[in-house]
Amino acid sequence: MKNIKSVLLLQDGTAICGQGFGAKASSQGELVFNTSMTGYQEALTDPSYGGQILLMSNPLIGNYGINKKDFESNKVQVAGFAVRNLSPDYSHREADCSVNEFLADYGVPGITGIDTRFLVRKIRNAGVMPALLATYEGDLDISKLNVDFNYSDHDFVQEVTTKKPQKFGNGKIRVVLVDYGVKRGILNELVARGIETVVVPSFSSADEIRSHEPDGILLSNGPGDPSILTQAHKTIPALSNHGYPMFGICLGHQLLAHAFGGKTFKMKFGHHGSNHPVIHMETKKVSITTQNHGFAVDAKSISQDFDITHLNLNDNTVEGMKHKSKSIFSVQYHPEANPGPHDSKHLFDEFVKLMGGKGR
Repeated sequence: MKNIKSVLLLQDGTAICGQGFGAKASSQGELVFNTSMTGYQEALTDPSYGGQILLMSNPLIGNYGINKKDFESNKVQVAGFAVRNLSPDYSHREADCSVNEFLADYGVPGITGIDTRFLVRKIRNAGVMPALLATYEGDLDISKLNVDFNYSDHDFVQEVTTKKPQKFGNGKIRVVLVDYGVKRGILNELVARGIETVVVPSFSSADEIRSHEPDGILLSNGPGDPSILTQAHKTIPALSNHGYPMFGICLGHQLLAHAFGGKTFKMKFGHHGSNHPVIHMETKKVSITTQNHGFAVDAKSISQDFDITHLNLNDNTVEGMKHKSKSIFSVQYHPEANPGPHDSKHLFDEFVKLMGGKGR
C-alpha cells in the first residue's frame, strides 16, 4: 500500500491525487457520497452501489476492519472507494482483515489522503458526475486519462440479480422476492419472521413468479435507472391483477410507480446514508431512515390509485406510497437498515399481516 499512488479524475476535469489502496486497477463509475458514520462494510457490499464510486463523508474509515457477517451480498459491489483517512490498523473481536485487504481481494481500487470535504461540497453544488479512479505504481500521465461513463446507459440489475430461484427459510407463508439487487438484510428480516422466501431473478415473467404460489411479493432494492427496466414495468401490473399483497423497497418502490404510469427523475446528488428524516403523513411521526438511491418518484406523475404516505423532510421527495384499494405499498428508504437505525422495521410486520400472518 505504501508504494501505491492513486488519482480520482472527475468528468469536469478535476483531478485529485492521493495514496492508493486495495487493488492496482482502474475503474469508472458515478461518484456519490455517503453520510453514515459507520457501516462501510455494508455499503461496500450493497448491490445498489453497482456502477458507483463511493465517497465517505466521515473522515475516519477502516478502524474496525472487515468481518465475515456484515455482508449485504457476496462481494464488493462499488466500482471504487474514496476516503479521507484509511486507518492502517483495525481493532474488533470479529474482524478478519483490513479494508485495504478486502478491496484488494475483490479487485477494487481505493484512494485515501484526499480532501473529501471538498468533494462532497462539489457534488452537492454540481451534482453527481462520472469519474475514473486509478491506482498505480511509478508514473502515470493523467492528461491521457479519459472519463467515458454514463450511469443510465447500463442495466446494472442484470449484473447483480440471482440467475436462478433460491429458497430461504420455512413457514406457512411464502413470499416471492424479485431480486433487483437485494440486500441480505431484507432477506434476513423475512426469514426471521418465519416466512418462506423464494428469491427469483429480476427477469422472471409474471407466470414464472405465479408458479411459486406466493402469498405475497416483495420488490427489492437495486442499482441503476428505473426507467430503463421496461420488463419490470410490465410484469408488476400483471402480478397486481392477481391480488397479491406487494411491498416495494427502494428500486422496487420506483418500479411500482413506473408500473402504474408514473415517472422517476434523477436527483442532483441523491440520498446515501443512515440519517435521513422521513415523516409519515397520516400519523405525523418522524423516522430516521437509511437510504441509498439517486432517483426519486415524481410526485405529480403518481397514479391516482395511490396515496403518498411518506415524505422526506430534507427535500420533500416522495418516500412512500400506498394503493387505495389493493394491498400494495412501498417505501423509498431501507426498513431493514443495516447498519441502523431500526425505526422502520415494523414495515415488514405490516407486510406479513397483509398476507395473513402476525408479524413479530
